[in-house]
Amino acid sequence: MDPVSVDHALVQAVRAGLGEIADPTKAPQMQAYMKSALPFRGVTAVPGRALYRRLIDAHPLGSARSWQDTVRELFDHAGFREERYAALAIVRHRRYAQYRRADALPLLAHVTCTGAWWDLVDETAHAVGDVLRADRAAAEPTIRAWSTDESLWLRRAAIICQLGHRGDTDIALLSDAIVVNLDDPDFFVRKAIGWALRDYSKTDAVFVRDFVAAQTRLSGLSRREALKWLDRPASQGSSR
Repeated sequence: MDPVSVDHALVQAVRAGLGEIADPTKAPQMQAYMKSALPFRGVTAVPGRALYRRLIDAHPLGSARSWQDTVRELFDHAGFREERYAALAIVRHRRYAQYRRADALPLLAHVTCTGAWWDLVDETAHAVGDVLRADRAAAEPTIRAWSTDESLWLRRAAIICQLGHRGDTDIALLSDAIVVNLDDPDFFVRKAIGWALRDYSKTDAVFVRDFVAAQTRLSGLSRREALKWLDRPASQGSSR
């Protein structure tokens, strides 16, 4: 990271803004719920997102280098967990869609492995999905490699990065990322498998039913999650 390319004004504005809307009475419960070593400011999701949008709009970043380095400054040197949420808001902001290409994957891998918990990893996984859509040929080999990485969080990101892609889903990548992780006993991996299949069941229920039936090593948790919408009575619908 090059300190010169960090937008320190944005970093300072985020930290000051969080301090202004902090609610110390909520902070301990939020930290306990998230099992976070970092303390919280006590800023809940709605006012937090509004703050991040306002500050990101007010401090445009002029290059991919500045974008990456500002994200890393906020994320790596966070004193409170909400600063990491702000960093991810910068990652996913519409203005920086042009920077979510394959050369951003090292940054996203760093955030995933450093964050190492579901709230940070799952938000980052959406950015990984953006990269895959925008730069598929270059990104797919790296994401495929993540699916067998020793980091369970990179494996989770590889499994869930196509959530919401519907007809654009790379079925081979999704299937392979799941199959190589079938024997992993970790809750977060098994949950990810079920979640990814459940999400895709909205697009191709037949594929998901056939896939689940064929995978005899699929855990009970993954199986239940995958079929949750498909096994609902018709009167309940399957849109949620």
